[in-house]
Amino acid sequence: MVITKVWLDETKEDCTMCGLCQAICPEVFEVPEKMRVKTDADLGKEDKIKEAADSCPVNVIALELNSSGKRDNPS
Repeated sequence: MVITKVWLDETKEDCTMCGLCQAICPEVFEVPEKMRVKTDADLGKEDKIKEAADSCPVNVIALELNSSGKRDNPS
C-alpha cells in the first residue's frame, strides 16, 4: 500500500488542534491553528502517517491509498 494523498476531513468532527499528529510525524503535519498537511509533505513516511491517523482523537486525518480516489480510514 502506498499513501498517495493525506488531508483533513472534518465532515463528522472538527480538528481539536491537539498537535498529536505533528508530534508523531512533523515531516507531514503541522498545527498552527488547525492541522494541515505540509505542501512539501514526505508521503514516504507511511508508518508515521498511519500512526498519526490512528492516534487522532477525533479521526479527522484521511488517507488515500494507491491513487484509489477513496478515503481509507485507518481507525
